[in-house]
Amino acid sequence: MFTPSEILKKVRELEIKSKRLTRHIFTGEYHSAFKGRGMSFREVREYAPGDDVRFIDWNVSARFNHLFSKLFEEERELTVILLIDISASSLFGTVHASKKDIITEICAVLAFSAINNNDKVGAILFTDKVEKYIPPKKGREQALYIVREMLTATPKRKGTKLGEAIRFFNSSIRQKSIAFILSDFLDEKFDDALKVAAKKHDITGIKVYDKMDMQLPEAGLIEVQDAETGETIWADTDDYLVRKNYHDNFFSSTENCKTVFLKAGCDLLHIRTDEDYVKVLKKFFIGRSKPA
Repeated sequence: MFTPSEILKKVRELEIKSKRLTRHIFTGEYHSAFKGRGMSFREVREYAPGDDVRFIDWNVSARFNHLFSKLFEEERELTVILLIDISASSLFGTVHASKKDIITEICAVLAFSAINNNDKVGAILFTDKVEKYIPPKKGREQALYIVREMLTATPKRKGTKLGEAIRFFNSSIRQKSIAFILSDFLDEKFDDALKVAAKKHDITGIKVYDKMDMQLPEAGLIEVQDAETGETIWADTDDYLVRKNYHDNFFSSTENCKTVFLKAGCDLLHIRTDEDYVKVLKKFFIGRSKPA
């Protein structure tokens, strides 16, 4: 665990990095990627050639014997909710960083992107139950609080139940929200909950995985433990079939996850712990910004 001074230092580092990314890389992309709640009336002004005739205010025009148009603006305020997997498997990482490290950085970037756009941001930290709920609020202190809670989280449980977290989110957040689910998705029983939540909310999954989640090294006989169940087995990694089955299981699980998100009408991103998550997020934001 981090000491109090180490926590403050890490929070500050993540704030600086996130603000730099938000300012120099995601400027405009985040704003364009997610739509507000609709259009609200702003003011009436004199009609100008090219104005949409549907927005002529006939009452005001009759009063002044001159055409006037209604002006509208997009209601930009959004609510962003981060559903964050803090189960035992998130601690795994072999190359650049653990899955938890990458998830924490991505959450910091998303939180500061929201705050920078004057949006509310909240978080749900979960294992096989909801461990902590941070109601959405605006402001820098809220983003810092979320980052600090992620760094210091000591989950009571080890397993993963995505369905529990998604159902809690759907029942707790009444207004339409932007939600990001950050997990390695080592749970396949969340399709029904996702379908229900996706009818009301704009949901994006971010699957964070490690290189060794995908393939075993040729390292002879090794002891392998499931971080969530504690089950231990011995595996002969020099055996081609053992490595192939491990590889095939990973891709089978990945394809299942893709199918669940596709059927629910949600986006799903894949980020490996040794890859540049900034490029993946930027590409996603730009893709969301383009008209269909």
